[in-house]
Amino acid sequence: MSKKADIGLVGLAVMGENLILNMESKGFTVACFNRTTSKVDDFVNGRGKDKKIIGCHSLEELAANLERPRKVMLMVKAGKPVDEFIEMVIPYLEKGDIIIDGGNSHFPDTIRRTKYLEEQGLLYIGTGVSGGEEGALKGPSIMPGGSPAAWPSVKPIFQAIAAKVQDDVPCCDWVGNDGAGHFVKMVHNGIEYGDMQLICEAYHLMSAGLGMCAGEIHKVFVEWNEGVLDSYLIEITRDILAKTDPETDKPMIDVILDTAGQKGTGKWTSQAGLDLGIGIPQIAEAVFARCLSAVKEERVAAAPLLTGPKSGFEGDRTVLIKQLHDAVYASKICSYAQGYQLLRAAAAEYGWDLDFGGIALLWRGGCIIRARFLGDIKKAFDQDPNLANLLLDPYFSKITADTQAAWRTVIKTAIDLGIPIPAMSAALNYYDGYRSERLPANLLQAQRDYFGAHTYERLDKPRGEYFHTNWTGAGGTTSAQTYVV
Repeated sequence: MSKKADIGLVGLAVMGENLILNMESKGFTVACFNRTTSKVDDFVNGRGKDKKIIGCHSLEELAANLERPRKVMLMVKAGKPVDEFIEMVIPYLEKGDIIIDGGNSHFPDTIRRTKYLEEQGLLYIGTGVSGGEEGALKGPSIMPGGSPAAWPSVKPIFQAIAAKVQDDVPCCDWVGNDGAGHFVKMVHNGIEYGDMQLICEAYHLMSAGLGMCAGEIHKVFVEWNEGVLDSYLIEITRDILAKTDPETDKPMIDVILDTAGQKGTGKWTSQAGLDLGIGIPQIAEAVFARCLSAVKEERVAAAPLLTGPKSGFEGDRTVLIKQLHDAVYASKICSYAQGYQLLRAAAAEYGWDLDFGGIALLWRGGCIIRARFLGDIKKAFDQDPNLANLLLDPYFSKITADTQAAWRTVIKTAIDLGIPIPAMSAALNYYDGYRSERLPANLLQAQRDYFGAHTYERLDKPRGEYFHTNWTGAGGTTSAQTYVV
């Protein structure tokens, strides 16, 4: 009798195929299924030919070909398709079998699905997988959460296929209960939005502000990728700026329309910040920047009608590029600081025991936001697991102190040139807000109490005591219910 498969995978798009090939290359036998069964045959007879891959034409056949406990990984579109496939595969599973969702599902859905399947005696894992198609094939970052009892059965496979960093440590470990894995992946994507926007703003300032061509900017990113900004996104930006369009012989970057798409994870991250009362303005601004880019026709119509600065940059270009490097670095630190603030708040809200240093290690290789300085983030949380904010770590506070003069100069220069840098300026505003002992929220609270009797706290009274003032003399003593995010 032929050997049964160690795991089954549903969904033969690029990510699904590459994960199967990755698993098979590590010694695992994989069964696969796709709703369009011709794709199964094409894959098994094509990229999967002569490999330990079992093609199946039904979910019943897939389940019959799996070792117990059965492990079925779904690589299908997030949302309704996940729920549909869960319902379709349940009849062929037994108590203790495991369903894995490897897509970009919204974490509340994963919380719901974990509870639903555990009530039926099944186990569920919602896992973030980052690294794109290359990562899926060669080693992604994997962030699993869900039913803890499922982890021992899946751990050998996931850690074998994951990216590896120092001393062959896999960029994969158990994150936490129910939706923890997908929440961490969501925050990863939110930070990714912020990182990408920072890089785009640096590019924009060099191209539109300093009049640099793609080839000149390419050389800057070559240099940046050899220092503290060394990261996957800086690396691919370097390569993008060196690419020539074969049709026009122009730099490829110069023929691409300036409208950005998005799949929703940045929006989810921003919404989570609002829901949990955590300020992540840099990530939100990165999402809004994509939204603004999408109204291309409106921007084209507005360009000749709305005025801005006319004069160009008259300073030392070499000096500004060095300052821009420091501004990107400081802003990048703020982006991660905001992401970790959100993780900390979610851990408290949902009862997840998140290992913040361990999460930095998960992101150290394989994923889109992999960067050299994630090792320093891990060190920061290893030294102080209760670190309230990454900005308070001595290593990172020194960097922001050393770079902030350059950071401020870059933002002032961009303002003078009329070049938008929403993420970079939001990062500085976050930094200045967080370091401010006193903010003008006292006036805001007085305004709220004036028009809505929403009450306020006093500097000379214990926290948690609320007061109301009859500001006009015409109101009564009744106050509204106090609500604090």
